[in-house]
Amino acid sequence: MQSDCSVSALVKLRQQATALFREGIAASDPEQAVISALETRLDDIAAAERVILIAFGKAACPMARAALPFVAGKLHSACAVTNSENLAEIAGVEVISGGHPLPDEGSVKGADAIEAAARAAAPGDLVLVLVSGGGSALTCAPAPGIALADKIALNDMLIRCGAEISEINAVRQLFSRLKGGRLAQLAARAKVLSLILSDVPGDDVGTIASGPTARPSATQAEALAVLDRYSLNYILPPALKAHLGQLVDNAQAPVTFDHVDNIVIGSNGISLQRVMSSAEANYPVVVKADDWLSGDVSDVAKTLHRMAVFAANQRGPVAIVAGGEPTVRVAGNGKGGRNQELALRFALLNEWTSIKRPWVFLSGGTDGRDGPTDAAGGIVDPGSTTWMRKLGCNPVALLQNNDSYHALASSGDLLMTGATGTNVADLQILLMQ
Repeated sequence: MQSDCSVSALVKLRQQATALFREGIAASDPEQAVISALETRLDDIAAAERVILIAFGKAACPMARAALPFVAGKLHSACAVTNSENLAEIAGVEVISGGHPLPDEGSVKGADAIEAAARAAAPGDLVLVLVSGGGSALTCAPAPGIALADKIALNDMLIRCGAEISEINAVRQLFSRLKGGRLAQLAARAKVLSLILSDVPGDDVGTIASGPTARPSATQAEALAVLDRYSLNYILPPALKAHLGQLVDNAQAPVTFDHVDNIVIGSNGISLQRVMSSAEANYPVVVKADDWLSGDVSDVAKTLHRMAVFAANQRGPVAIVAGGEPTVRVAGNGKGGRNQELALRFALLNEWTSIKRPWVFLSGGTDGRDGPTDAAGGIVDPGSTTWMRKLGCNPVALLQNNDSYHALASSGDLLMTGATGTNVADLQILLMQ
């Protein structure tokens, strides 16, 4: 550890970074976001003969719970699909547990329940759809002729190849009965009001959870180009290849979305703004890194570290904040996620070019789960890699095996929050004294 980085200074920085991260999560609290949105749509509820409530994603339970008092007198049916970590019983709501980041049988059951509810919508009804991050995997409705195993293989390919979230969702829409606006079309006889927590760049409603109630954000040709770009079309399961052939041969008729209102009620940008505002109380200089961090995690780590080295020349405390979702190309068989890998890479870069001030860097997923792990991400400081080596870990070798989890665990640098009940992508916070 550097001599000028006292233990007390680093402990204080860690506490402040963690507190700011939790404030960012609170800024997109799903229950309050739903309440605020529905208070402006009371006329829509009053005009409806019946209300059909559909919620899916990591925030499905708190969103459904918040909506129930508004629709109690007209509720016809209600279902919610979420991951096991956020599962909760809600009186009057069928709650189903699905798989994430890869779909499972629960995801299929949840999608079937949603499809049945949407098909039951009649003229005069209001279909209230509550969407949050993770919805793509949690609701798996394979197109005819496609098995769950095929969808799991596709999702795994897309995640491991390093594709951006918008590219992943564009491809997912090709093979689904609900994604790409198909859920809205199932309820075409009714009015659809979709309240959405965004976990994608630009809050594109056609991309969030693969756009079940929105016009597709990518054309069929653009989705096919993604498969070609990452050389996935050569290794697709036979059933997926056959389905693609049918899509090319059978052009779809134009559809309308005049009966749908899609409203973004929470987002990474909203959370990021809260973090920046709160940081200003203790940090005279607050720098926003970018509107949306994307691209390979190694490039993102280098960019943020360069910013930190430059910002260290400023006088007084400095905070650098960012949000988004970097991507990871998985080459090893280790355990971790993009936030853990970003934190580990940042710590290793500091061994080459040292930030000449006490600092702490946090990268975490706002849902409390980074990849297939129980950690939200990582929080590192100048002594992190030194501690790893003292405890017998080789952080470089672990990184090469995509095993950032065990590297950070050895130094006590895992960010553990538990499931948060929301999901608006990732937040990065760098604090320097």
